[in-house]
Amino acid sequence: MRRLQRFIGDKAFYKMVLLLVIPMVVQQGITNFVSLVDNLMVGRLGTEAISGVAIVNQLLFVVNLTIFGGISGASIHGAQFFGVKDHEGVRYTFRYRLMMSAILLTLSYVALIGFGDLLIQFYLNDGGDNSGNVALTLLRAQDYLKVMLWGLIPYAISQCYSSTLRDHGETVIPMVGSILAVCTNLMLNWVLIFGMLGAPALGVTGAAVATVISRYVEFFFIIVTTAKKKERFPFIHQAFQSMYIPLHLVKKVTITSFPLLINEFLWSLGMSVILQNYSIRGLNVVAAFNIQNTISNLFFIVCLGMGSVISILVGQQLGAGKIEEAKQTDRQLLFFNVVIHVGLGLILASVAKFIPTMYNIEPAVKNLASELLWVYACFLPITAFNHGAYFTMRSGGKTMVTFLFDSVFTWVISIPLAFVLARYTTIGIVAVYAMVQSAELIKSVIGTCMIRSGVWAKNLVQG
Repeated sequence: MRRLQRFIGDKAFYKMVLLLVIPMVVQQGITNFVSLVDNLMVGRLGTEAISGVAIVNQLLFVVNLTIFGGISGASIHGAQFFGVKDHEGVRYTFRYRLMMSAILLTLSYVALIGFGDLLIQFYLNDGGDNSGNVALTLLRAQDYLKVMLWGLIPYAISQCYSSTLRDHGETVIPMVGSILAVCTNLMLNWVLIFGMLGAPALGVTGAAVATVISRYVEFFFIIVTTAKKKERFPFIHQAFQSMYIPLHLVKKVTITSFPLLINEFLWSLGMSVILQNYSIRGLNVVAAFNIQNTISNLFFIVCLGMGSVISILVGQQLGAGKIEEAKQTDRQLLFFNVVIHVGLGLILASVAKFIPTMYNIEPAVKNLASELLWVYACFLPITAFNHGAYFTMRSGGKTMVTFLFDSVFTWVISIPLAFVLARYTTIGIVAVYAMVQSAELIKSVIGTCMIRSGVWAKNLVQG
């Protein structure tokens, strides 16, 4: 009983945690709920539509996370510049974000425009059972991608602005911009997908148009609001007068950004490769995984919030030199996170059979999606622990360890396992997915050993 008490905090502790995590969960919950509704709308168009959209979104997922990783290093320096009121330094990091985004966007456009059809076709397989129309799915994906390409520029610039505003401690403007975007997307999806209010029924093209318009709404809201508050955000004053950045700062920020960029790129690409291996089993599998991912993201938002809470609370205590207190806080947060996700896993398992029935797809896809959700629900507490362990190690500056824990593990363990099981065995796809997910237990063992050793608990700002 005494050992168990080490993992349980007092009322004040849980009140502090909830005050931090609830706003994050609400914001992310709104976004994911709208994504679920969007997915349901596209799902009414049939298996080919939902599969085509899922494939393109998987490709864009890699682009979005790579941009996020590319500007993350600038965010670290921007926050430090703001801490000493060096607004010119913040302005330099803002320009760096814009330039890095421009480079990454150029590479992304070359890849998606030049090789988009080929990338899409990697996911198009009938699985030998004539599941879905491959040619029609390719057409739907092409239609969707052509429009979605127009939304990458406003998305990237919005990320540059939002991350710089967060360096100032400003989270409301990005949050409001995000909420405006998802509400716009939801309303326009209904109008443009199905042809409501006199508009033409555009199907998946309408879904893409709605998304692009919503990104421009977010983009204009953020840049106009920031421009109106130059006194509060001095970095924006003369930010576009030139794009000059001192060379020494470019080198410094690049050294910080590069590992983060590579990690986000490799991890997101790894997730896409795993899905591609699953897609060998047919279009029904692609559609079912799209449903599973959309629903599971809704249940994962607490885990995302708890990861941020670990970074904040444990990081603050490490910075203050309270090493043992940081270890204790981390134990309590990890335990709390796992307990929460045991409950969420039970809830998801209980509704997994009913959620896919809302889609206008074949019964086989509905059943497959339900089974995949059950597997995800079973592993949700383990996923929550691994996610918390990742942020624990990162809070102590163990970036190389987190790179090994995240991207390298994905490419060395998860991808080869998915490749062999999906392509060279006759094991059912649900069992394949369960076996790939079970590899997360290895990460749990590694994470437990790392956390118990205490090697992650380092003060980075003293001495």
